[in-house]
Amino acid sequence: MITVNRRDEVVWREGMTVTDLLATMKYTHAHIIVSIDDVMVPHDAYAETLVADGADVRAIHIQAGG
Repeated sequence: MITVNRRDEVVWREGMTVTDLLATMKYTHAHIIVSIDDVMVPHDAYAETLVADGADVRAIHIQAGG
């Protein structure tokens, strides 16, 4: 199981990447910052970065406003 934002649980599968996880969570915002076990993942590495079973993932969308 993967925990996302300390409240949602996602079933882990072999080869799951950050991109796969975001799609599973239906996160489509253009600017999402992701960390896995408190380590930031560069946006350009989402497609290659594997998410381990039991990982603690934070996914936060960034938006400007005033």
